[in-house]
Amino acid sequence: MASDQSANVELIKKHIGEYPDFPKKGILFKDIFTALRQGEVCKALKDVLVSYVRESCPDVQVIVGLEARGFLFSLLIAAELGVASVPIRKKGKLPGTCAQQEYVLEYGTDVFEIQKGSILDGQKVLIIDDLLATGGTMDAANKLVQQLGGVVIRNVVIIELTELGGRKKLEASGSKVHSFIEYHDIE
Repeated sequence: MASDQSANVELIKKHIGEYPDFPKKGILFKDIFTALRQGEVCKALKDVLVSYVRESCPDVQVIVGLEARGFLFSLLIAAELGVASVPIRKKGKLPGTCAQQEYVLEYGTDVFEIQKGSILDGQKVLIIDDLLATGGTMDAANKLVQQLGGVVIRNVVIIELTELGGRKKLEASGSKVHSFIEYHDIE
């Protein structure tokens, strides 16, 4: 891990909430918002994220956050580093002309959008979200950034549910993935 942030990661992990049968029966939901109720955890999370990005992606130019929790982390990192923060949202939530990418969910499909002109050709982009499960949303985000000419240098998540195979899917398409906390048993 970039610098020694292991104590901060353990503090964050200790405060992640678990909600059984949310959003549907059989799922044990890992909730980063529960951890953010503690000021010391907010500071630890900021330190972990900024330290990692500074050391692992020093030439990043844009931090892209995925709807909705990724927005929090993208702005936090971007403000600290003095780089751009760009959202990717579900269809119909952004004004102006947008690029679109459909992705598959366990119960159907959805569409992500990014505003055209928000990423310039050749800009180095880090995409962040709170959780990696099957990799569908992150894969769609990668494709959107690439549509605009951006170069995705890293996919970063706080939590990874390893059994659902998201990392394998993303790495198979050439993405570099980093997670801070991994859960190997999702039930």
